Amino acid sequence: MWRSTDNKDNNRKKDDKNIQGFDIDLNDESLTRIDRLVDEYESEIVRQLNSEYVRQTKAKDRISDYIARFGGSWRFIILFGVFLALWIVWNVIGLTGVLKFDKPPFILLNLCLSFIAAFQAPFIMMSQNRSAARDKRESIIDFSINYKAGEEIDDIQARLERIESEIGEIKELLQQKQE
Repeated sequence: MWRSTDNKDNNRKKDDKNIQGFDIDLNDESLTRIDRLVDEYESEIVRQLNSEYVRQTKAKDRISDYIARFGGSWRFIILFGVFLALWIVWNVIGLTGVLKFDKPPFILLNLCLSFIAAFQAPFIMMSQNRSAARDKRESIIDFSINYKAGEEIDDIQARLERIESEIGEIKELLQQKQE
């Protein structure tokens, strides 16, 4: 949105900042203030959305979200990989002897994996459904903000066109007066 300009007609420095398309000078203090205000506005929106989400979600929903988040993490993959490796090694090596509880082809392991998959999948789907609903609410808010910004831009454009026509009339009057 901001661009540096080098306007020799007005003898400006190269590092002066202007609003793109307009000759409105902004110093670094103004730009910093604008950036701070935009950041505060965005963080307030995120805070409101998060507090609404927390207020609307129940304990079972948060548990489902945790299971989905953990099930899709590297921590889960590594821990589960280690668990599978230990299971297989424990039941294959000869040192464990009578303590082997699942000899190859690891039917109990297959049952455990099927059980985990059968229960983990619905939790992930529930979490994804809530995430999709939350994304939809956020997209509606984004659309509203963009629509309002578009209206404000149209209003500013109309005012600028009015000012431009008034300046044209003033120039015409001045030229008539000079003649």
